[in-house]
Amino acid sequence: MVFSQEASLFSEGFKPLVTIVIPVYNGADFLAGSIQSALDQTYEAIEIIVVNDGSDDGGATECVAQSFGDAIRYFSKNNGGVSSALNLAVREMSGDFFSWLSHDDLYARDKIAKQIAFLSVCGNSHTIVYSDYSIFTDNRVSNSVPVAMPGVRPEHFRYWITAESALHGCSLLIPCSAFAAIGPFNENLRTTQDYELWFRMAARYQFVHIPQLLIGARSHANQDTNKIADLAFEEACSLYLGFVKSIELSEVPGSTPLQIGASYLRLASSLWQRGFDDAADYCASSARGCGTSLVQVIAAQLLACSARVVRRFARALFTPQARQFIRRFFARMSAFHRG
Repeated sequence: MVFSQEASLFSEGFKPLVTIVIPVYNGADFLAGSIQSALDQTYEAIEIIVVNDGSDDGGATECVAQSFGDAIRYFSKNNGGVSSALNLAVREMSGDFFSWLSHDDLYARDKIAKQIAFLSVCGNSHTIVYSDYSIFTDNRVSNSVPVAMPGVRPEHFRYWITAESALHGCSLLIPCSAFAAIGPFNENLRTTQDYELWFRMAARYQFVHIPQLLIGARSHANQDTNKIADLAFEEACSLYLGFVKSIELSEVPGSTPLQIGASYLRLASSLWQRGFDDAADYCASSARGCGTSLVQVIAAQLLACSARVVRRFARALFTPQARQFIRRFFARMSAFHRG
């Protein structure tokens, strides 16, 4: 991987136009809140593009979008999936930066302002920033659970998103030049198009973390990943196998073969826990090639598979609201222990 080493191109007067893109399909229930959170940004140099991806809800989604009049740029197209809606917006956008907002999520009022301020001091033209976020269920915004991202060295970023799958795409702020250099979203993918593109971009762009809660992510029963869970899992299996085969040795944390082997084994454990066995087996083989013992691999696999069973049991046993309560409890306990 080769990152640009150019100094910051930005000055104190750096005020680029930012395009906030909201793709939507049958999203009348939550779309107005999403658009309003974009309009409420404290950063003024924005345009908002809403792309209706062929909604078939009797015009309800279109009615919500058009109620905002000239405050947004509205496009309607035949249904082609979220990737095609995002790509249409990329082609039509006037901004220097791209910021995705799902129709059911919410931005903090200073999301764009804080990211632009960060870039004006710390960024260059090959920097993509991302932030922490919170998760809430349905309309229970006040009961949201914070999700803090770790600070990850850019050269290890692709390893991290493969191991953790915790990055929220709507927290990103992406220079439009990245799409010209790397390409668009893969329209053949229904549920993994975001991570596939971030992985490609991370080979040439530095992903830098801003440790602030700038996104509210809504969890609800009508999300695509809930409605087409089998397809999502099938796509993810193929995606992660491709990821682990593409990650270069220099991207794996560690300075000695044994340390690199331990990192490969941690990656295998994470993938086994989530059921991505082919990708996990590839990583386990890589760990063995770096000197990790067979006993260590077997022990890690047994622990990971046990954790997978527990995770599936918890999903079957607890409602989304109960799981959110548990997350919130542990998040508060973690904050308490940090003091």
